[in-house]
Amino acid sequence: MIQKQQHSLLNKAEEACDLLRKHIESDHVVRIISHNDADGISAAGVMCNAIARQEGKFHVTIVPRLKDDVLAKILKEKYKLFVFCDMGSASLTPIGRLKGDVIIADHHQTIDSKAEPPENLVHVNPHLYGLDGTSDVSASGLSYLTVRPMDYKELAGLALVGAFGDMQCSNGIEGINKIILEDGTGAGTVEVRDDLKIAYKAQEPLYKALAYTFNPAIKEITGDEEGSRTFLEKLGISYGIKFTELANEEKDLLKEELIRINPNIFGSTYSIPQEIPQLRNIEDYSKLIDACGKNKKHGVGLSICIGDRDGSLKEADLLLKTYRDNIVQGIGWIKKEGSIVLRNIQYIYTADKKRKKVMGTLSSIGLELEILDPEKPVITLSRMDNIVKISGRTTKNLTEKGVNLGSALEDASKSFGGTGGGHNIAAGAVVPYRNMENFLNLVDDVVETQLKAS
Repeated sequence: MIQKQQHSLLNKAEEACDLLRKHIESDHVVRIISHNDADGISAAGVMCNAIARQEGKFHVTIVPRLKDDVLAKILKEKYKLFVFCDMGSASLTPIGRLKGDVIIADHHQTIDSKAEPPENLVHVNPHLYGLDGTSDVSASGLSYLTVRPMDYKELAGLALVGAFGDMQCSNGIEGINKIILEDGTGAGTVEVRDDLKIAYKAQEPLYKALAYTFNPAIKEITGDEEGSRTFLEKLGISYGIKFTELANEEKDLLKEELIRINPNIFGSTYSIPQEIPQLRNIEDYSKLIDACGKNKKHGVGLSICIGDRDGSLKEADLLLKTYRDNIVQGIGWIKKEGSIVLRNIQYIYTADKKRKKVMGTLSSIGLELEILDPEKPVITLSRMDNIVKISGRTTKNLTEKGVNLGSALEDASKSFGGTGGGHNIAAGAVVPYRNMENFLNLVDDVVETQLKAS
């Protein structure tokens, strides 16, 4: 059954590819609109790379969400083909009013999934075929499927960068992502090996690399440089050298002790062998692009994805350092302050400029480290003048019990004139600040209803 569903999605992607090719051959500029996170930037990168290899032209805009004013501007544009990456499935009706053809490559939960799409629109979304957009495929993967018939298997690695950015590969690669991986490994453009999943192990001193390992999180080490140094000192391992400089016996000892804390720290790691050392590890690559997105330097991230690295990598490195420091400080803040607990959810609120950029990431790490209660979804709230930006995160265990944050945040935000949606395990919303408390209470009620219904 799953193979049939996957085949249907691949057929739809091939239909989108035919449409894309037609416009490239007609020398039309392809208008690309994509999301501003690691997955959205990687999705745009995959699309741009393929179009460039076909000697086509493109014009890209990266946005945080398809707000009414953004859509209104796009509706006035006179391009022949619009491609929406990592967004669009919740806006089929207004997008259908575009004068040109449209491709949507989006993995978020759809609205009106049973409704017929407009004739000018090819909708590539796993949810339309009973597949899971949370774990089976990301937006960059759907961009890759859309250009897959062009046979650029060297783009499989970049497609997986987006999947890692969306936390889809934490427990192994499955679904459509596995098909993409097999394309890459078969062509020799992606490599898989069993290893410790320590971040930046070829770039940073060992104690920092361990403290910067956010996924999988390591209790009393992740986000805690002092705790990391103490851990290594107890093992008799020098904390100031890089992992790659350790003797084999030291690597074995470190591996044994880390697996004792979190067995998920050892397993399959994924790399792009032809990439420069800094971008070779796919997960490290995704964090670099995520740092660009979180700091509103989308052009820097996209430049890296499409191979224009002069100056971009240096700027991205500085953004990544700031991003990591913000997360480390944020973990300390959550340890100290905790969350505010309601009946069925918990929430954390900030008006701090630095924390606003990493709230979603902090909630995911907090759940894994269990400094936040893993039995309740986390809602993070960041004040932006008269509105509140919201991120929701929960665990796979709670989604299996019926929690669907995408649906909960969408329903609750609409009640207060806001917008929201996403996946069952991770979602976002925006609501007026004055309605924040009422919004939280409504989400609490919705989650209670979801749990009772299951």
